[in-house]
Amino acid sequence: MMRLHDRFCKQIAEAEVRLRAISEDDSDLPYHSGGWTRKQLLGHLIDSAANNHVRFVRASLQNEYHGPSYDQEGWVRSHHYECVPWTDLVNWWSVLNQLIIRVVGHTPQEQYAVPCFIEGAPAMSLEALMEDYLHHMQHHLEQLLP
Repeated sequence: MMRLHDRFCKQIAEAEVRLRAISEDDSDLPYHSGGWTRKQLLGHLIDSAANNHVRFVRASLQNEYHGPSYDQEGWVRSHHYECVPWTDLVNWWSVLNQLIIRVVGHTPQEQYAVPCFIEGAPAMSLEALMEDYLHHMQHHLEQLLP
């Protein structure tokens, strides 16, 4: 089975190539009828990366992590991603995920078992939280990518 770090590297590298192929015009289109635009959906993934980066770092340094959830709709509204050029959004997403890759790659093996408590969700290990982030990202990338 592929190591978690390697899976992060592969998923992010493959997605970045495909994200860069989306035109500015196509990025302004909703990914489904009545939904967020592709820009807003990628913005949501940027917000998810920012929140999870903090979670992963803190959990890698502690015996137990407790942290807040976040208002996904509110974050997307606050950032006004629909007004940002697509290439900037892709760059931001890529940079944040490169930071996450570094954290995942340098987290000591024993820290993967650290219990993480995210407001409103059942406890899970740091490893499960990282896996959940990968699945969440993949789910939205499948919606976003042509």
